[in-house]
Amino acid sequence: MTDTHSRIHYGMFLMPVHDAAKPLAQCYDEDLELVVRCEELGFDEFWCGEHHSSTIENIVMPEIFLAKALGMTKSIRLGPAPVCLQYHNPADVASRLAFLDHLSHGRLSVCFGVGAVPTDLEMHGVDPKQSGAMMAEAIDMILKLWTTEPPYEIKGQFWTVSLKNHVTPELGIGAIHKPLQRPHPPIAVPCINRNSWSVKSAGARGFHLISHHMASLGALADHWQTYAGAARQAGRQPQLADWKVSRNVFVADTTAEARQIARQNSLGRCIDYILQLTRRFGDISMWKRDASMSDAECNLDYFMKEVVIAGDPAEVTRQLLDLRERLGAFGTLVLVAHDWDDKKRWLRSLELFAKEVMPVLNEQWLLR
Repeated sequence: MTDTHSRIHYGMFLMPVHDAAKPLAQCYDEDLELVVRCEELGFDEFWCGEHHSSTIENIVMPEIFLAKALGMTKSIRLGPAPVCLQYHNPADVASRLAFLDHLSHGRLSVCFGVGAVPTDLEMHGVDPKQSGAMMAEAIDMILKLWTTEPPYEIKGQFWTVSLKNHVTPELGIGAIHKPLQRPHPPIAVPCINRNSWSVKSAGARGFHLISHHMASLGALADHWQTYAGAARQAGRQPQLADWKVSRNVFVADTTAEARQIARQNSLGRCIDYILQLTRRFGDISMWKRDASMSDAECNLDYFMKEVVIAGDPAEVTRQLLDLRERLGAFGTLVLVAHDWDDKKRWLRSLELFAKEVMPVLNEQWLLR
């Protein structure tokens, strides 16, 4: 396993999950304020999710949100996570992301994935059993549009992109804009499940990997093993620098305070919300530590004890360095943004992390 990065990087992932009673404009203003604060505190990247029919996960098109955030920041990389590919024509995705890459002056990162909110799937008329195949086809088409010139006649199972009959270079029509970053912005894929086909594809293609913030330690280890195995099979050397691991982190002045608050505040409510969604519409086993764990045991108590990282700065640092020991020196630690149900405490957590945890991680990450 080769490690080429010189330090750990830091990201923030905004699902978003908000209090449905909070005015939408306030949600978005607070999220934008968080982007600015993350840049000020030394974060390298900021990601934003896409959801179309939820009052709780309430950012419909992350590209619009990120375009405003670009104008409020100078250096932090921004990206949608993910672009839910089964909801969009690949030509539209290719064009609008290329446009955003130029607006960003090359600060755009991209995550391609599938949407899973049941009402989003219903609204777009998507059979969830087809989502994976739709994602794979869309990625192939987008990459072709970004790296080749017309004429195009790209036929797939779900989409056809045709641009050939009226291509007129002397009039400037019939061209698909290419991204500023060549051949394209950095591409990542999200991962929840073990032995995921999308992770195998990412490893083979050289995309980055973003592991879900509720994945167990065993699932995280499987994510990397699956990714690295697919990379080697494709003749690539896997790089730990390409792995982004998401975790729920809350820092307070004492560990007892941090654990109590995190369980009761928007962090704990977010995990409980995802568990409720999964029990109603999905398969709860995706969140289990192992196959022997019962459905009833896969609850908030388990996550607070084994997955969430909450404590004073020293305890949070210890847990993160322990995570690094178990997984290897992955490239980016991605924190999860939660609703500011108590803005003062959330900003205090972020500042303690940036000023007391990050410096130690920066020093110790590659020394261990």
